[in-house]
Amino acid sequence: MSNAYVVGHITVKDSEKWDEYRTRVPATLEPWGAELVFRGKKVATLAGEHSHSDIVVIRFPDKAAINRWHSSAAYQALIPLRAQAAEMLLISYEAGS
Repeated sequence: MSNAYVVGHITVKDSEKWDEYRTRVPATLEPWGAELVFRGKKVATLAGEHSHSDIVVIRFPDKAAINRWHSSAAYQALIPLRAQAAEMLLISYEAGS
């Protein structure tokens, strides 16, 4: 079994709503054995084009846990707040060798 990751590319639209969203997400991760790897702000785009300014990386035990988390009632309830707070691109990845 290999870890899987969710990477979020983010542009904040409303900082107060974003702060609320960020404080509520960790409780939705806990039941699925997920952990926040890091959050950060873009320093430079070294190749290509990338318009988002922030990133988040979350590790899950496997891709099934990602799917269960994302479809959970707890996380689904946060999506309207997320949409008001930020533009976000969420991508899931499975770790390779």
